[in-house]
Amino acid sequence: MPKVKNLLAELPPAETIDVEGLLGALADGSVELVCVLGPTASGKTRYAVALARELGGEIISADSRQVYRGMDIGTGKDLSEYGDVPYHLIDIADPGDGYNVFRFKEDFFRAYEDIRRRGRVAILCGGTGLYINAVTSGYDFGSHKPLSEPGRPSGEAPRTFFIGTLVTREVRNARIDARLDARLQEGMVDEIKGLLDSGVEPSVLLGYGLEYKFVTLYLLGQLDYAAMRTQLATAIHQFAKRQMTWFRGMERSGVRIHWTEV
Repeated sequence: MPKVKNLLAELPPAETIDVEGLLGALADGSVELVCVLGPTASGKTRYAVALARELGGEIISADSRQVYRGMDIGTGKDLSEYGDVPYHLIDIADPGDGYNVFRFKEDFFRAYEDIRRRGRVAILCGGTGLYINAVTSGYDFGSHKPLSEPGRPSGEAPRTFFIGTLVTREVRNARIDARLDARLQEGMVDEIKGLLDSGVEPSVLLGYGLEYKFVTLYLLGQLDYAAMRTQLATAIHQFAKRQMTWFRGMERSGVRIHWTEV
């Protein structure tokens, strides 16, 4: 019998997304929200932007760190990728502000209803699984239980078509390493130093993890540059693996994710 660990490591089968069929489902109401999810460095933002142009959509970010102003290079906002596609829930809070999943849920539905009221398609895009679950599963954080049985949840959860951006671990890790080096060259250390100089407490940046944790440790003199880069790359690899574990867990709980290669 194969081990569970090996099963989880296998990539799901790739599909070709039927955009015309998706347009029809959006028109007849059987789909109310499109969600593009995937691990870091899997190409989900680029894919979501292209899909938004085909569907007449706007993107709602589901990234727990891109909400913060001034945290640009480290979070990979890459706003130039959006071009003429409107985006929401990026740069809406200051570093150190206690933004959390409860606030995200409120902000999401405000943006979602506004987009739909204007006759546009809402596309949720990101890799923060908790945020995605919060708005698509009808989850009641007070009771820690789903609001309803499988099917359309009661309450606020929209009928969602999930698309996952599929990439092998080897390709993903290579992209992570190349992207990290590019961000370091683009001034990520200076960005984080600027946050510290502006009065953001080191403990706050450490709490944001990954780039903000390891670069802050470097700036505090607790890591040298080479150790910072090596440990950070490893941490991002591990983070991407945890993201895939979360999304595969969503599938085991009954969510259908249409994985596609981009």
